[in-house]
Amino acid sequence: MKHTFPYGTGVALITPFLSDNRIDFNALGAIIDYNIRRGVDYFVVLGTTGESVTLRDDEKQDIYRFAVTHVDKRVPLVAGVGGNHTAEIVRQLEQFNTDGYSAFLSVSPYYNKPTQEGIFQHYLALEKVSPLPIILYNVPGRTVSNINADTCLRLARYSKKFIAIKEASGNMAQMMQIIKHKPAHFQVISGDDNLTLPLMSVGGIGVISVVAQALPKTYSSMVDAVLLGDMDTARQLHYKMLDVMDLFFAEGNPGGVKAALHSLQLCHNLVRLPLVPVTDTLQLKLKQALQEFAEPVA
Repeated sequence: MKHTFPYGTGVALITPFLSDNRIDFNALGAIIDYNIRRGVDYFVVLGTTGESVTLRDDEKQDIYRFAVTHVDKRVPLVAGVGGNHTAEIVRQLEQFNTDGYSAFLSVSPYYNKPTQEGIFQHYLALEKVSPLPIILYNVPGRTVSNINADTCLRLARYSKKFIAIKEASGNMAQMMQIIKHKPAHFQVISGDDNLTLPLMSVGGIGVISVVAQALPKTYSSMVDAVLLGDMDTARQLHYKMLDVMDLFFAEGNPGGVKAALHSLQLCHNLVRLPLVPVTDTLQLKLKQALQEFAEPVA
């Protein structure tokens, strides 16, 4: 089922690699097709799952353009453009070729640990130059810097260019405060696969998912069921996936999802240092777990 963007199931695309460490565009195209045929609503290109921090600028541009060409308007695309150097992100937004893209996903600044006012001012600088709507991305486990509810709401009220937040804080109380007080144009999107159903049950509108990339039919069906009000079906699918979702993240992301996609023969099980592939033990567990879902590539 196709939903109006940004409702529904978004997939955070991996960046597949060849054995010589070059980008495997054939695999990326196959993964895109596999997901579209099984009902996902949109893709995020070069988010955290895409290993954007270990890609050269020219590689990023090649991936952004490939996604536009290969998707060919079948679903919306979101470009991951974020970081902790505000002036550099401003430059990237100003120069970005927006053809084929519907929005930017921009992670809050990491490592330099800004205050809430610093986070607010960072996003204001992006808003001033961005040619597209912006989805905020809160992932304190990676940034060590939470976008609290007040700051999120302050941004949402400041400009309609801020259309949503991808919330991966794990803090349901914080997410509910945002949902309760947000302006009508602003939405909350799950950034934690195992919290998508709980978040949607209190007003979230979908997910930007890692797990859905390997289980697009099952995961999209769960999200569709919630949006249709069929909570019984949604709960059944949530609990069917619950244990395998833990496996996907047992040794980090994107190692787990790449191992799962490798089991489906969609890509090599390769990541760039400092990341390393998952252990053989986890690879086998993922392969066995995926067999229960009947989502073959063919």
